[in-house]
Amino acid sequence: MSLSWDSRLFMALMAKRDYYEVLGVSRSSSADEIKKAYRKIAMQHHPDRNPGDKAAEEKFKEAAEAYDVLSNPDKKAQYDRFGHAGVGSSAASGGPGGMRMEDIFQNFGDVFGDDVFGSFFGGGRQGGGGGRRQGSRGANLRVKLKLDYAEIANGCNKKIKVKKHVPCQVCDGSGAKDKNSVQTCGTCGGSGQVRRVQSTFLGQMQTVTTCPTCNGEGLSITHKCANCKGEGRVFGEETLSLDIPAGVMDGMQLSMSGRGNAGERGGPPGDLLILIEEEKHPLLRRNELDVIYNLHLSFPDVVLGTQVEVPTIDGKAKIKIPAGTHSGKIFRLKGKGFPSFQSYERGDELVEVNVWSPQNLSHEEKELLEKLKKSPNFTPGPEAKSASDDKSFFDKIKDAFH
Repeated sequence: MSLSWDSRLFMALMAKRDYYEVLGVSRSSSADEIKKAYRKIAMQHHPDRNPGDKAAEEKFKEAAEAYDVLSNPDKKAQYDRFGHAGVGSSAASGGPGGMRMEDIFQNFGDVFGDDVFGSFFGGGRQGGGGGRRQGSRGANLRVKLKLDYAEIANGCNKKIKVKKHVPCQVCDGSGAKDKNSVQTCGTCGGSGQVRRVQSTFLGQMQTVTTCPTCNGEGLSITHKCANCKGEGRVFGEETLSLDIPAGVMDGMQLSMSGRGNAGERGGPPGDLLILIEEEKHPLLRRNELDVIYNLHLSFPDVVLGTQVEVPTIDGKAKIKIPAGTHSGKIFRLKGKGFPSFQSYERGDELVEVNVWSPQNLSHEEKELLEKLKKSPNFTPGPEAKSASDDKSFFDKIKDAFH
């Protein structure tokens, strides 16, 4: 199983609406305000109120996708920092409406309340299973993945072993000893729901709630599997293959749908959340898409000029140092930086020259320098100080692009 990151994903990310705009809330809105806004939109575009209306269904799914991110503190933090690219699971679905209906009702049913649509429409949303649901969804699994500069710049495939809940192989995830150890729930008759009719001064009101006996599964187990104790899953280990796209950044979180912990008794699995950690380079340092290298040269080298080899993300490169180069001069190696995760832009490598001063000199070396010191060409004058000498390092970086 691998992540797919290509031009189609990039176009999908660019086309998606801002989640705050979808729900009509601000970035400073509280969790209750976000929930209230989502409930209002979901009620308005709910499929039971708009049968056959595809536009309403897409808006219903889009709102659910926005709420899925903004109601989760971790996902919200990633979205606020990186936008849609920071919440890969939503992005990978391919735009608005990517969430499945069964996931929406299973994960956010509590937002509507069990009796809302039962009261108005005579029954909860049934779906293909007649109201019955599978066992509970597995928990998301979070892992940290360390990448070096070359892996970040070029993308890579990483194989990792994770300890997590996996489906029980003995009972095939059912939690039952055998097929004869499963029977229809006697409380709900296998529907997974119970209905109640109340008489009020407005007339009879019907409500539909999840069956308390089977928790909506519609089945009960008479004899549990001895291997998993009826859970349908056991704790184990799995090797995962991860395709990491080029241009990720430290702190970015990618999501791999369905590769988290297995659910109970056939319930859907959680997601695998991959937190990117950037390993420091021994010689280079990162500044957004650019990489910076401090080049130390001797006094004769900068005076006479030379050719040197400098490290890059992918290896080495040769650059020519002209005679008379000043300390602080920045050379730019175009395209030798990091690619952007969200566009086709690529950074550069900036090489800053630093003149190295020796600490220990021999008697002969001191005599030579004393002679040079008296030479007119080695006497600093007003013209020797350039305007760039007073500039900060980052000002010099800006000048390197002009």
